[in-house]
Amino acid sequence: MSNGIKKVTLEDVDNTPPCDFISSGEEDNMNSEKKYTSCEHKIENTKTHEISHNSASNANTIDIVSGDITSDTKEVSICANCGKDGATNTCNKCKLVKYCNASCKKKHRSKHNKDCEEHLRHATKLHEEEIKRAAELYDIELFKCPPEREEDCPICFLLLPLLIMGSRYQSCCGKTICSGCIYAMDTICPFCRTPTPRSDDEVIKRTQKRADIDDAKAINCLGNHYYNGLLGLPQDRTKALELWKRSAELGHIQTLYNIGIYYRNGGGVDVDMKKAMYYYELAAMKGYASARYTLGALEQEAGNMDRALRHFMIAVESGHSGSLTNIQILYSQGQATKDDYLKALQTYQKYLVEVKSSQRDQAAAFDDRFKYL
Repeated sequence: MSNGIKKVTLEDVDNTPPCDFISSGEEDNMNSEKKYTSCEHKIENTKTHEISHNSASNANTIDIVSGDITSDTKEVSICANCGKDGATNTCNKCKLVKYCNASCKKKHRSKHNKDCEEHLRHATKLHEEEIKRAAELYDIELFKCPPEREEDCPICFLLLPLLIMGSRYQSCCGKTICSGCIYAMDTICPFCRTPTPRSDDEVIKRTQKRADIDDAKAINCLGNHYYNGLLGLPQDRTKALELWKRSAELGHIQTLYNIGIYYRNGGGVDVDMKKAMYYYELAAMKGYASARYTLGALEQEAGNMDRALRHFMIAVESGHSGSLTNIQILYSQGQATKDDYLKALQTYQKYLVEVKSSQRDQAAAFDDRFKYL
């Protein structure tokens, strides 16, 4: 899981520092120098101060983000069996009580077992609740409406199409220009008027120049070329991953999706679906529609139709036609409602209104290289 939330583990809960035991006034009167702490008192004290979701004044709390357990109580080092100070031998299971040595631990075992098991059950239940809550919080972030996708074409000022062929990155000026404007001025850059490169070597030189000044899109392009061994570059998928990670650090969303594909396909590394899902989800939460569609397809394969539908409904808002098709399939199978399908159709139609233009249509009719829908 991506977005900064870390799951609390059972080991974290089991390693809760012991709580202080404050002896009663009657015990203090009996022996002002010697304090006796039983495991029952320590476990009860731990349970009292352990975790509260409703109060910030509790002694022990679990931070869902960091997974750390904090305490404002001091560690007790009194033997639970004989009451002597300086106990260092801790119960291996609950980690709450201490003993002078193995002999004291063995003598106290029969008395402590019941309380120890009770604490473990309590800790396990708490762990499960925290895991469930962390998953709920993560899903809230995952299914939030993403930020606005893509920018406008700097020439015609229409929304750039989602389809990758509907726009092109210009290595001369670093602008991304729609297929219609590229088609209208095919021999020069429509933005900076630089002549179109005549060789692969010239494209690489221009892209590298942009990469040297931390242009995230240029770095992503170099990563793509190394991954596939294009434009005269050797196929080097390790190099591609390094470039993609650098591009991602600079804020390019598509690169996160590329890294997800890298780990899912095992290009140069072992297949790692956990890492793939992490990068897919990160890209989806930042608004990359193809990553959102991929998550929906994976949920659909797993039989989680409700989650799949939610992903597809978000992706279709960005103009992902494959998501619309899958919503239609879910509707025909009774897995989506008529209202779901109608809303998806209306959303996709709104996207079409934003991206369609006669110039883009002419370019798409001229050559499939300019196809944008």
